[in-house]
Amino acid sequence: MRSTIHNQRRRNTIMSTADAPSGKPRETDDVPVPATLRKSLKNRHIQLIALGGAIGTGLFYGSSESIALAGPSILLAYLIGGLAIFMIVRALSEMSVEDPKAGAFSYYATRYWSKRAGFISGWNYWFNYILVSMVELAVVGSFVNYWFPAIPTWVSAAVFLVLITAANLLGVSKFGEFEFWFAIIKIVAVIAMIIGGLAVIVFALPTASGIKASFANWFTVGGGFFPHGLMGQAKDGSWTGLLMALVVVMFSFGGTELIGITAGETEDPRTTIPRATNDIIWRILVFYIGALGVIMAVVPWNTIGGDDTPSPFVQIFDSVGIHAAAGILNFVCLTAVMSVYNSGLYANSRMLYSLAKQGNAPAYLGRLNAHGVPVAGVLTSAVITAIAVVVVFVWPEFAFNYLMSIATIAGIINWTMIMFTEMKFRKVVAAGNAPEDSALAGLSGQKALDAIHFKLPFARVTPWVVLAFLALVVVLMCFSASYRVAVIAGVIWLAILFVAYQLTQARK
Repeated sequence: MRSTIHNQRRRNTIMSTADAPSGKPRETDDVPVPATLRKSLKNRHIQLIALGGAIGTGLFYGSSESIALAGPSILLAYLIGGLAIFMIVRALSEMSVEDPKAGAFSYYATRYWSKRAGFISGWNYWFNYILVSMVELAVVGSFVNYWFPAIPTWVSAAVFLVLITAANLLGVSKFGEFEFWFAIIKIVAVIAMIIGGLAVIVFALPTASGIKASFANWFTVGGGFFPHGLMGQAKDGSWTGLLMALVVVMFSFGGTELIGITAGETEDPRTTIPRATNDIIWRILVFYIGALGVIMAVVPWNTIGGDDTPSPFVQIFDSVGIHAAAGILNFVCLTAVMSVYNSGLYANSRMLYSLAKQGNAPAYLGRLNAHGVPVAGVLTSAVITAIAVVVVFVWPEFAFNYLMSIATIAGIINWTMIMFTEMKFRKVVAAGNAPEDSALAGLSGQKALDAIHFKLPFARVTPWVVLAFLALVVVLMCFSASYRVAVIAGVIWLAILFVAYQLTQARK
């Protein structure tokens, strides 16, 4: 979902625990979430929302960048990064199943960690999705111009902003339907590419490169499976290799945590959330590793990308003479962009709703309309997004160099806080202070931990392993000129959030 960020980039610390509770959440940090949100999302909605979150324009276009960095070994990068994301979502889902509430990680950070942690987690995620939505709406015009070049890009952005905002006001079931069909389009496109590529390999169809399509090309073309090793420096001074590709790969998975946001409006979270979460790993295997593996078997990896055919999906069909692929992919990417803004607006409105209930945002953001939608949160997020899109059109260099740096590092901040919050959650559960409406109520100690319905695997060590991996990703970002500014922006951004929290508390 975050892939458009990386396409634009081609052109151009952890929370303090001073105020954390020691096992028991403070009463002032409890978050009373009314039952007025409609639990209308069905299993098929959640399954496809989760799948759509893992498939975006990053796979269709951004994968060219990661392939250039690591060659065929990018498959390992997606496997490693996918495993890390799987554990992050498992940690979030462990809490979502026991305590399904709107706002997900912000609510959990407030209840099980501290009000400050909830403030930082919630506003970080909200602003992150504002910036991601900003980019998606700013580039939607380029997809529309493929067919209608006379339409100004700002008109396309305005039309889609109004349409998606209106759809979000109709109710969560309508949001689920939109995301369901958006995801179906992306899934069909990827499966068609995989089947088409396999047909080229099996029937030995001729390709434009003149090289026979074969999985052996992973090891025989352009320096083999590890053409740039784990990490190395190119002639232009830039760093390449498997490790550097991890940075691009991780941000391609941004959006999978949306599963946790939906828990508060899911008909049967105890059954649906675990199923959707466990399916993430095979989706990554099929849709990322499978798709890119087939592409690199048909198209030599060192010829993928470039200004003429920036998408490997277009190249694989062009290589066998199917030239309509560019138009088809343009339609798929247009729906992917609409999907990102649709899910971003949904997530942001629920995040503002939760922040308002925590006392970390103005109370008016907690109001619901007749459809059980936090209408103030939807409209406020839409207006701020519109302002951000104007910034892109007026000051594109500022927007992509600085604002998007915050969006890039905000994902790392969010994932980091999820892992710390999960550990806090387990301490609270062990202390006998599980949610009253949870099956864990009345239990304590190891008995309570054993009763958790959807446990994070190897919960004593997994959070620390994931945190170490995320720290490695931040270190690797410092080796890239385009990502280094994101690390600096991340430190400044965290400081701004800390100060903002202190100011709001002082005013109260």
